[in-house]
Amino acid sequence: MSSLLAVGSVALDSIKTPFGVRERCLGGSATHFSVAASFFTDVAVVAVIGDDFTAEDEAVFHEREVNTRDLQRIAGGKTFHWAGEYGFDLNSAQTLDTQLNVFGNFQPKLSPEARKSPYLFLGNIQPTLQREVREQVDARFVAMDTMNLWIDTTKDELIKTIGVVDAVIINDAETRQLAGEPNLIKAAKSILELGPKMLLVKRGEYGAALFTRDSYFAIPAFPLENVFDPTGAGDSFAGGFLGYIAQTGKIDDMSVRCGIIYGSIMASFNVEEFSCDRVRRLKPKEIRTRLEQFREYTYFEMQESASLKTVSVKTPAR
Repeated sequence: MSSLLAVGSVALDSIKTPFGVRERCLGGSATHFSVAASFFTDVAVVAVIGDDFTAEDEAVFHEREVNTRDLQRIAGGKTFHWAGEYGFDLNSAQTLDTQLNVFGNFQPKLSPEARKSPYLFLGNIQPTLQREVREQVDARFVAMDTMNLWIDTTKDELIKTIGVVDAVIINDAETRQLAGEPNLIKAAKSILELGPKMLLVKRGEYGAALFTRDSYFAIPAFPLENVFDPTGAGDSFAGGFLGYIAQTGKIDDMSVRCGIIYGSIMASFNVEEFSCDRVRRLKPKEIRTRLEQFREYTYFEMQESASLKTVSVKTPAR
């Protein structure tokens, strides 16, 4: 039994950025998440693929020892395909084409072993399916992702699903959209009232923020000179976060904060090349090195309290 179960999409993407073009490259929430999480714990993936998904494509899972027993292959079908283009603002993509293919009729099938997984990630799939999976898995900790499509089209179902998970992991625009509130702090408070214990807000090049009912924590993004493809960064972030939590078995405040830092580090590697290319070549030593760099970049110690100047303010005559 794997300690961490990921349910989501496996895709073959076509991506264009200002730095190049890649056709038929590995993508999907379950792919990016499971590869990132596999550096920390044993991972199993539940997804659906078509006959066009080759042994070479599937090799990414085997390289990282990701359990694919519940990876469904549909005979005669085609794998989910997404085509997108990024401009110089790499925080948002323009969707050029979406072909759901076998993913359009995806019904997650969980083996008895999968149902016993203590940690569960519900990738960006239809909220009703997310909730059905959650009801089948007696997990200790459950995190979910979602997107603006489900907020627009199935908001009531999405709210029900949010009410049965421990953590929601979404970006800042989705946070505001879901809550109907432009202020991020107020929006986060509104979402926490729906039931989850914590909200993790992905802020792209600006980092990430953690909200709970009684605490707040924020980190910057790891500074990078080369960002080629942000596709899958959010799922890599979730993989690093939940992979670390599953490894430690702790869900206290400090462990969650450390998990967010590891999530940010995994996302930083993901964006340095197209698809999973950079993460596939990643070594544990590189993760440890970037962790120490992150610690150095964000550390400060007050040497001496500032002496603050007091001025008298005269009340204007009326």
